[in-house]
Amino acid sequence: MQTNNGAAFEDSPDTRSPAHDSSAGAASPSPAPQRSTRRRAKAAAAADLQDLRRRVYEQADISGYNWRERFIIRAADLFFFLLIRMICVTLRWEAHGAGHLEAIHASGHRAIFTFWHVCIFSATWFWRKRGIVVMSSTCRDAEYTARFIKLFGYGTARVSASLGSGRALSEMVDCLLNGLDVAFTIDGPRGPAYQAKPGAVTLARHTGQSILPFHIATTRYWELPSWDRLQIPRPFTRAAVFVGEPVYVLRHAGKDEVEAQQAALQATLDRLRREGETWRAGYEGKRQKGKRQK
Repeated sequence: MQTNNGAAFEDSPDTRSPAHDSSAGAASPSPAPQRSTRRRAKAAAAADLQDLRRRVYEQADISGYNWRERFIIRAADLFFFLLIRMICVTLRWEAHGAGHLEAIHASGHRAIFTFWHVCIFSATWFWRKRGIVVMSSTCRDAEYTARFIKLFGYGTARVSASLGSGRALSEMVDCLLNGLDVAFTIDGPRGPAYQAKPGAVTLARHTGQSILPFHIATTRYWELPSWDRLQIPRPFTRAAVFVGEPVYVLRHAGKDEVEAQQAALQATLDRLRREGETWRAGYEGKRQKGKRQK
C-alpha cells in the first residue's frame, strides 16, 4: 500500500523576515501532527496488509456446506496433500534457468508465475513454502485444491462465479503491490490445453511486474484422462524445471503491445514444453540403451 501524505503538509512560503515578525517562530508548524498522521497512515497500511494476508492464506469457512460435504472436503485436502508429499519427496530434481526468479526479485519486482495445467501436481511441490498466491474458484470442487495447496504454504485469490475473475485479479494486484508473488495455470481452469489465456499479461500490464513462465517435465508419470492430461510423476523418477526469461508488459500498453507480449508468452511456454519433451526423450534413450547393454 502506498500512502502519500506529502501534499497535505506543504507549507506556503513565508516571505516575511523573522526580524519584522516576532511571531514567525510561533507560526512554524509543529512536527508532532505530522508524526501522528504518518503513524496513522502506517498503521492503516499495516492493517490493510494483515487483512490481505488473512484473506489469501487462511482456510476458507466451509460451515455453509452440510456435514457430508465438509467431511469430503477435509478428507480430500488431506489425501492430496499426503499424495503429493509422498511422491514428490522421492523425485530427483534438476532446475534450468532458476536464476531468472532471483533476478526478478533482485530488481525489486515480483513474479507472476505462469505454467500449463498439466504440471500442476509437481509444480505444487517444487514452489512450496514461498507464499505464492494462486487464483482459485469459490466452487466446491475448487475448495479441495484451495485447501491442500495452503498446506504447502500457498495463498489463494478466489474467483466468484457471480462476480467473475475481476475481483480475484484485483486481489492479485494488491498481492503484487504488497510484495507477494502470484501464479496462474494459464490454460485453466477448463482449457483448451496449452492455449495461454490473457490473465497474466493483463496483470503484468496493470502492475508493471514480471511474468515468469516455467514448465516441469518428468521422465516417468501417470497421465489422467482429463482435458489437461494431468501428469502425476511416478515415485523415484527424475523431474526437471525449465524456467524461461521474464516477460515484461509496459504499464497501460496499447492493444498491439499487449497482443505482442501475449504471443511472446505463448511462444515461450511452447518452447519450454518442447525442451521438457526433449529432455525426457534423452533420458528415455539412455534408459533403453542401458537395458540393451545388460
